[in-house]
Amino acid sequence: MLRLIVSRLLQLPVILAVIFVVTFVLAWVIPGNPLDRSPDRRPPKAVQEAMLRQYNLDNPWTFATSYLKGIFLHGDLGPSLYYPDRRVDEVLAEGLPVSAALGVAALVLALIIGLAAGGIGALKPRSTWDFSSLLVALAGVSLPTFVTASVLLAVFAGLLSWVPIGGWDWPGWAVWTGAWWSGAGAMIGRMILPALALSLLPAAYIARLIRLGLAEVMSSDYIRTARAKGLSPRQVLMRHAMKVAFLPVLSFLGPAAASALTGSFVVEQVFSIPGVGRDFVAAVLNKDQFLILGLVLVYSTMLILFNLMVDLAYAWVDPRIEL
Repeated sequence: MLRLIVSRLLQLPVILAVIFVVTFVLAWVIPGNPLDRSPDRRPPKAVQEAMLRQYNLDNPWTFATSYLKGIFLHGDLGPSLYYPDRRVDEVLAEGLPVSAALGVAALVLALIIGLAAGGIGALKPRSTWDFSSLLVALAGVSLPTFVTASVLLAVFAGLLSWVPIGGWDWPGWAVWTGAWWSGAGAMIGRMILPALALSLLPAAYIARLIRLGLAEVMSSDYIRTARAKGLSPRQVLMRHAMKVAFLPVLSFLGPAAASALTGSFVVEQVFSIPGVGRDFVAAVLNKDQFLILGLVLVYSTMLILFNLMVDLAYAWVDPRIEL
């Protein structure tokens, strides 16, 4: 296990270097100028040229060299060209906790919905529950996120007025002043719809993987032996079948967790959530190379680390697997 951890950590800089090169080329060839804004906000031409030279935006090689030097020597991701007087690490420090909280909630919902739907479908094949779970999984896979997010927002926030329309609230000091219920309730109320919209796609995949895995495992010899010992269907499912059937889901959780924790661009735009997804969209539209590179590098690092955690969890779930 130690060898695997060391090997993956040694591969991390190489993978990030390749990602940096690809992202840098794509960010540099995007049409437009990061300082070319609306006429009322556009600085004079002489000021633009001075700013281009200051940030090395007039030469790609100088920009790449200075950017990497700032990361390795100072741990600095550079200034944001879109947000005035703010640096990329400040943007990440503000938006990443919001996206992470939303992602954790979405991942928990996806596991609950996916495991329940897949388990019921496998235990009761060709039943109404089975067809219902397959229909939900098909809808979750087929419908785009912006459609489900818009429908949830229109129905539960606009038509029924059960939850706020958008925005984001942290409980803040309400937790410490005794009004924790109102603060937490406000945050949950604003989080439930975007978390549900973000969880439907991974929940659909989890349901399909669990159903297929359980359908194969339940016909195994050791499952028949467990039934012969007098174990109830629930004990057979939870103690023996689910652990093996969960392995494909575990593989899926690596990239799914990284994607959920770093936020969804579409969901954050629809629900006006101040996470890193909205920052990334703004960075691409305004050609903010510093912010684009910073967000991509952070996302890529999280994806690699989550995949490493999944590989380590394999050995814990099933000791027969050799790392």
